[in-house]
Amino acid sequence: MDDVTPPIKLAIYDMDKTITVQATWTGFVIRSAGRQAPWRLALLPLVGLATAAYGTKLISRGRLKVVTQNLLLGRTMSAAAIAAAAERFAEHVVLFEGAQARIVADRAAGYRLVMATASYRFYVSAIAGRLGFDAVIATQSRAGRDGGVRAGIDGENCYGPAKLAMIEAWMAEQGIAREQAHVRFYSDHVSDAPTLAWADEPFAVNPHPPLRALAALKGWTILDWEN
Repeated sequence: MDDVTPPIKLAIYDMDKTITVQATWTGFVIRSAGRQAPWRLALLPLVGLATAAYGTKLISRGRLKVVTQNLLLGRTMSAAAIAAAAERFAEHVVLFEGAQARIVADRAAGYRLVMATASYRFYVSAIAGRLGFDAVIATQSRAGRDGGVRAGIDGENCYGPAKLAMIEAWMAEQGIAREQAHVRFYSDHVSDAPTLAWADEPFAVNPHPPLRALAALKGWTILDWEN
């Protein structure tokens, strides 16, 4: 009998509103600005205008991130400042108890834990580290001096179809062929439909109405986690 190589098991999680109770970017920049440069909080009305421009499709989601970062964090942040801000924020992030339990269960079942999120890697990594994730796939920021970050996206915003492309690129870097892997994917938002359709086990977590309807149509498992 030929030996059958067991699949590489991957449990890939979106972060905002899948693991975390709230979206994290706005909370991160406001908390960080309040500690490092409180005067920047006076610029919040401009952030509101940028958010409205995104809502009316005048600017992209990626551009909104850049504008918000410029206004509240400044054009550049040192590596030390950004690392400290990320660790402080990670201490206060509220997580779904159901998400934490599922992460523990996936790890116990031999799954490699991967976080795939549109949020910036420079602060997501602190949250993922506290949860014991093995890898992070996230939006990359432009590099500043001495390992710091600049207000700008390096490459793609890890959102929608770009998220799936970035997951596939990461798998290729790791030497994991798709046919060698068994993939679970968890998300709350319909923008992740391409990755949910690609996964072996798609989970719609606390789905907003468009994803709940799509999950019901596709037969994807719906998980409602409450704190």
